[in-house]
Amino acid sequence: MKNTETKTAMILDGIFCLLFMPMLMLLGPAGSWISEWPLFFIIDCVYLYGCYWFIRWLNMPSVLVRRRYGLAAGALLLLGSCNYALTFYPHPAIDFVTPSMSRYQTSVRDYSVSLSLWLMFFAVLCYAFTISFVNELYRQNLLRKEMELQRDRAELAAFRAQISPHFLFNTLNSLYSLVIGTSQKAEDAFVKFADLLKYTYSAVGKDTVPIASEIEYIGNYIDLQSIRLNRHTAVEWSHEVDCPDTQVPPMLFLTFVENAFKYGASASDDCRISLRLELTAGVLRFSTRNRIMKHSDSFRSEMPVGIKNSRARLEGLYPSRSSLQTREADGEFLLDMTIKLDD
Repeated sequence: MKNTETKTAMILDGIFCLLFMPMLMLLGPAGSWISEWPLFFIIDCVYLYGCYWFIRWLNMPSVLVRRRYGLAAGALLLLGSCNYALTFYPHPAIDFVTPSMSRYQTSVRDYSVSLSLWLMFFAVLCYAFTISFVNELYRQNLLRKEMELQRDRAELAAFRAQISPHFLFNTLNSLYSLVIGTSQKAEDAFVKFADLLKYTYSAVGKDTVPIASEIEYIGNYIDLQSIRLNRHTAVEWSHEVDCPDTQVPPMLFLTFVENAFKYGASASDDCRISLRLELTAGVLRFSTRNRIMKHSDSFRSEMPVGIKNSRARLEGLYPSRSSLQTREADGEFLLDMTIKLDD
């Protein structure tokens, strides 16, 4: 997606630099400036190119969407002031026999030059705004398609892996009836496992779920994992949210939690797995920390797959509003994810 977006932007910018600007400068009044005032012509060209790239760099559609009207007004005022200053460039006076005619012809010439400067300035400004909006719309369209693709992949994976839910839950109920009264631990495990499956089947078709449901899901997953873990693996799970009803994409944290247990648990060596979730003022932070108990080479060859998919999903869901950082330090793997949920 990034390559397509970059190529599109390069094509649009190339049209401006190689076609639009040369036609604007050479076919208009500025065409005569090359021979009369070459320095002024160069300054004007550099300035107009600078205006275009400044507007493109500023990404005015994004500025307006974020309601940073002060920044937008300041940028336009700065560019307009520079163009206004350019109208005072000292051109040689026109020499006629009578001084009054010289002053009149000079003023008419200067007015014509000023008018040309403003017309070219607004033409470049309009082109830059148009290209910025077109590029932003195209980018949003690509992001929307990427989100749909990620969702379709998740649904397809669930479809391929699923057994008939009716058959599955009936079987679980039958098994649960067999263990009732035999072991409280087995009963609890069955209940939690059934809750995990129900949540997985119900959440896969949704765009968002309350973060409280995700927290409950992680807690059930940890409890089930703890059944098979012995005293050598300690698990720390903490969460703090200021709004439990906040909507987040389903199964957002599952890959990170699974990786922490897959690579950080041990049946023979003491180790610790730490999971932390925090939601404050619309900013979501999730982190994991675990010692790498698996062979380092095997870990590095397997780990990036899930992380890469998760990073692509975050980029599609929260462009420019999310970050996913991973690192290794002293034999430990650390992951930090931050999402600004409120745009």
